[in-house]
Amino acid sequence: MNPERSTLHGSFSKEYEPVLRINPGDIVRFSCLDMGWSLEPWLQPGLPTKRFGPREHPMDSGHALCGPIFINGAEPGMVLKIQINEVLSGSWGWSGAGGYPSEINSRMGVDKGEEYFLHWKLDSNTMTGVSQLGHKIPIRPFMGIMGMPPAEEGIHSTYPPRFCGGNIDCKELVKGSTLYLPISVDGALFSVGDGHAAQGDGEVALPALECPMDLVELEFQLLSDFKLSMPRANTPSGWITFGFNKDLHEATLIALDGMLDLMNELFGYERKESLALASLIVDLRITQIVNGVRGVHAILPHEAVTK
Repeated sequence: MNPERSTLHGSFSKEYEPVLRINPGDIVRFSCLDMGWSLEPWLQPGLPTKRFGPREHPMDSGHALCGPIFINGAEPGMVLKIQINEVLSGSWGWSGAGGYPSEINSRMGVDKGEEYFLHWKLDSNTMTGVSQLGHKIPIRPFMGIMGMPPAEEGIHSTYPPRFCGGNIDCKELVKGSTLYLPISVDGALFSVGDGHAAQGDGEVALPALECPMDLVELEFQLLSDFKLSMPRANTPSGWITFGFNKDLHEATLIALDGMLDLMNELFGYERKESLALASLIVDLRITQIVNGVRGVHAILPHEAVTK
């Protein structure tokens, strides 16, 4: 699926017509614009780039997403299993900081003046990015947004993460990961976008290393006998449970609660036993603090405990 007018949108809604219908077990290959709908890299810091158009508002007000995809047989209460087979970045990207009022920018003293930009050349062979100032970093591409609309009527922003996915922004969702999302609408209506070549936990400046994606290959399955209330993932780093809330502490407790459920499913541990072990082997990380709804993920490394 390529980004074009019929496949692009910048919001979630159960009212959007699907652009593709697939069966469970099917594989879909996407190419994606960067989150800002850019069609080409910026030539120099601060110089606007050519962007996709025309765009319709409010439908196209957020991140550039490809979809939605209708999965035959998907119903509310089921779980959508998404296997991430490939994530291949484009050859360029950008990041930035400051230049506008926000809680973080004001606290860090960078809200005044122009926004600061770094522009990056990305090499998928060496898995490195180099900025126009010569910074060289490793890249580890992943999709910031994979998700579905909630059941409520109307148009929903792409910015906050939700129980049914969306702007999760978890850097562990790389190639080889599997993401599990609760389904809330018939057909699931899955969309993907917001490619990141690199990101630290927290995504503290608001952007990550934003980039287009040359290839995102996803395989879809439906789980009808598996119940989830929040997203879950199995990644190369370990099993992950997520918590989302405007309050960071509450998001932490949601992620921890999900981890105790997971440990019961994996090992048969009761909650007190799970919590005692989690204090020794589970890491709590701040996924992001910049999307209005904060994200926390709990990681249980593979083979951290054997029984």
